[in-house]
Amino acid sequence: MLALLIVSITVFSLMAPGFLSAGNFSSMAVQLPELGILSLAMFVPIISGGLNLSVTYTANIAGLTTAWLVKGALVGAGIAAMPVAIAGGLVAGALAGLTIGVIVAYVGAHPILVTLGAMIFLRGLGEFVTRGGGISGMPDAFQAMGSGSVFGIPIPMLIFLGAAAALAYFMQFTRAGFSIHMLGSNLKATEYSAINVKKVLIILYMISGLLSALAGMVMLARFNSVRIGHGESYLLITVLACFLAGSNPFGGFGRVLPLVLGLMSLQVIASGMNLMGASQHLATAVWGGFLIIVMIVRAPFLKKS
Repeated sequence: MLALLIVSITVFSLMAPGFLSAGNFSSMAVQLPELGILSLAMFVPIISGGLNLSVTYTANIAGLTTAWLVKGALVGAGIAAMPVAIAGGLVAGALAGLTIGVIVAYVGAHPILVTLGAMIFLRGLGEFVTRGGGISGMPDAFQAMGSGSVFGIPIPMLIFLGAAAALAYFMQFTRAGFSIHMLGSNLKATEYSAINVKKVLIILYMISGLLSALAGMVMLARFNSVRIGHGESYLLITVLACFLAGSNPFGGFGRVLPLVLGLMSLQVIASGMNLMGASQHLATAVWGGFLIIVMIVRAPFLKKS
């Protein structure tokens, strides 16, 4: 992934006028985090051998919850409403993940079917509550989270890097993170290793829901509005990013750092092609081509593992 990132930057710095400008790098740092955080939310269940198809709609429901609290229940509270509203959105995401985790753990249904059902439910719920519309006009203090910067680094990028660092530590240096890897490697062996599989499943889907909600906060702050359907095109790209970064599609193997580097590479490719006047649809096709090539190269190693 590091090699891909270096090659991508080198190629587009030579081919795309203005690619190495500060403005372009700042633009990439603002665009990347929402997809990046959603990819982190997808990464955790993939490591366990599962999938979470509801990440984008969980993000939207969390954003709607936050916007509703700011514009409705907590209207007039001023800047003091912001922490409460953000906490409310994060709780909504965690509850969505908790529900999925409980069903997967105690009912035994396949994660793909459960999260597909959750996706449809959350979409319908959001459309019912908003009547197909949205909520906009967030306070300036909230918008700063999507457009502000600290020492020249966009705040969304800092949020993404902070979430990635926290998840990397959790997955590599905690018992729960080790258990998630074990779960994806060999379910039966995990059950015989005195690991509470049901508890681990609930924790990992709660983390996925929490990260999805965080992405919803970033999208709400960046666009100053939220509605059901925001970011739905990101769903398959999050899966692509995880596999491109080396995560095993059958679970058990994968690390956060290659995922972060892979996401940066995808953003470099998209921005470089945009500067060259290419269609965004062509950039998406290139992303898919990279995934196919990577899976062909890795196929022999996947069979061995």
